[in-house]
Amino acid sequence: MKQYVFTILFTAAVTFALSWGVWRLSLKYKLYPGIRERDVHTTPTPRLGGVAMFLGVVAAFLVSSQHPFFSLFWVNPGPVWAILGATALIVVVGVADDLWDLDWMIKLGAQFLAAGVIAWFGELQIYSLPIGGLAVGSSWVSFTLTVLSIVIVMNAVNFIDGLDGLVAGVALIANGVFFAYSYMLVRDTGASTYFNLASFIAAVLIGACIGFLPMNWSPARLFMGDSGALMLGLLMACSAIAITGSLDPAIVGDNDEFGRSQLLGAFIPILLPIVVVLLPLLDFGLAVVRRMRAGKSPFSPDRKHLHHRMLDMGHTDRDAVLIFYAWTAVVSFAVLLMYIGTSSEWPGDYLLGVLFGVVGIAACLFLTFLPSRRGGRPVDPFEPDPRDSGTHLEDAR
Repeated sequence: MKQYVFTILFTAAVTFALSWGVWRLSLKYKLYPGIRERDVHTTPTPRLGGVAMFLGVVAAFLVSSQHPFFSLFWVNPGPVWAILGATALIVVVGVADDLWDLDWMIKLGAQFLAAGVIAWFGELQIYSLPIGGLAVGSSWVSFTLTVLSIVIVMNAVNFIDGLDGLVAGVALIANGVFFAYSYMLVRDTGASTYFNLASFIAAVLIGACIGFLPMNWSPARLFMGDSGALMLGLLMACSAIAITGSLDPAIVGDNDEFGRSQLLGAFIPILLPIVVVLLPLLDFGLAVVRRMRAGKSPFSPDRKHLHHRMLDMGHTDRDAVLIFYAWTAVVSFAVLLMYIGTSSEWPGDYLLGVLFGVVGIAACLFLTFLPSRRGGRPVDPFEPDPRDSGTHLEDAR
């Protein structure tokens, strides 16, 4: 565990230093888009925070290659180099989009290419689902499912990048929970070492988010842009696939020594990776359905994202962000407690997770719909988002 803590602190320190440097250089050389009529911010704000986060991630990987505790996933470095190469591609395309507004087809093509690199050259694929020994199927089915999963998660994370500190904080909480889950899952499956690629990626992302948040907290001096949001989504998907897609289905039996059904325990290994990005996935799905029903492109900007609805209900930017944090924490921690309960020696311990989830969701609903004296501004559901460029796949800035 000490090595993971070191990884988090190291990545956070490097990312923070680089974020400050990117911010200063962006201001000096005016590496930011101009203020447009529909923009809500009045000060030009750089969008290149993703570059600092990426370099922090790369630094953490390079240091791990010299660390004996992480030698397990460097014995066969193919997946690591494929992940870093695909991430570099996404960051380059994201930076170009943040600076010059690329066509959404170019961005989507780059996302599929990056996901294909990971699945094909990195051999990081969803081979099986830990439910009664269910195998995915042929190699092409596995490849296709992996690529689609990575692309969907990338866009889902990018879709919620609309408020200062929102994506970085949600990703911090989600990866924190996923790190704890992957660490315990490896322990419970009887592995000889706790050091694995999935837990390492989660730890690195925790550090990158911690290091970036001080520059991105409201009022933000630096945005992560598409380069940062897409990178987070890609690496979060890789982390989930690395541990869940290759999990041996035989580890879960029909019943435990107390006679309890292990169906819940069988589903959690695929449920929790989805739950930690539940809000982004929900926003992504609602946006696609909403826009297609209106006869528009699924990637056309509008002001009906979940965070926009929060603002229209009267919440301030910071209140909306904190409520999003609460939703992410409650749902993900509830499922994590349920997983812990399924491996407990006391029957029914997973009910603690259920109770925590019910109480937490009730509290979040109260905060979300709490009447506000500020009131909301009625908006056209397809009014151009002041934070969107209108030409991106989805760019909240």
